[in-house]
Amino acid sequence: MAAKKILVVEDEPDIRKLVHYNLAQERFQVVEAEDGEEALKMLQREKPQLVILDLMLPGMSGLELCRSLRARPETARLPILMLTAKAGEADRVVGLEMGADDYLTKPFSPRELVARVKAILRRSEASFAAAGAEVYEKGPLKINFSTYEIFVRGKAVRLTLKEFELLRFLVQNPGRVLSRDQLLDRVWGGEVFVDSRTVDVHIRRLRKAIEKNDRKPEWVLTVRGVGYKFDEKALEK
Repeated sequence: MAAKKILVVEDEPDIRKLVHYNLAQERFQVVEAEDGEEALKMLQREKPQLVILDLMLPGMSGLELCRSLRARPETARLPILMLTAKAGEADRVVGLEMGADDYLTKPFSPRELVARVKAILRRSEASFAAAGAEVYEKGPLKINFSTYEIFVRGKAVRLTLKEFELLRFLVQNPGRVLSRDQLLDRVWGGEVFVDSRTVDVHIRRLRKAIEKNDRKPEWVLTVRGVGYKFDEKALEK
């Protein structure tokens, strides 16, 4: 099997060298870019499976590049690990809302960096597998994407179309924190007169339909200040 290719977008040479060395030690194939413009060219040429992206870049910022990648169909699902010296909650929230899959602050442990990369790649592979499958079945949850049937602990559950599409998107992105704006874009698209509170209302309805105790959800979790995520591991309990 070919080694996974990772693009490191970082303007500080010492950090690029450190990241490159530690990823190469784990048999990843590493390519580098010093700024956003070079990164866009590398993405087109190299087709990496993951991007490690510094927030503070000369010219095009990491957030701008992240937003650009999420807007393009060919890179909309490309995993992104944001790497930055900014550790404030607001910066983490903005990075995740722009579409980053995870966030690591400098200075960082190389072992943690490698662990985060592996975890993101595992989630990404699971997400692509779920997206291509007609039936999702894990623990007490079974979803037939072609017939729109849902079973929880063997019993059929009825959801509205929006609730079903919301659950589909969450299930196809296990462990990934999804902002309200991302959920609105994916489930409601260009519909007018829809705001972020609509997501919260549908999440509550979805939890009442599938969770054992909707006041103490185990599957569809709230990430305060950001959005929601689907905890696939909880299905194995």
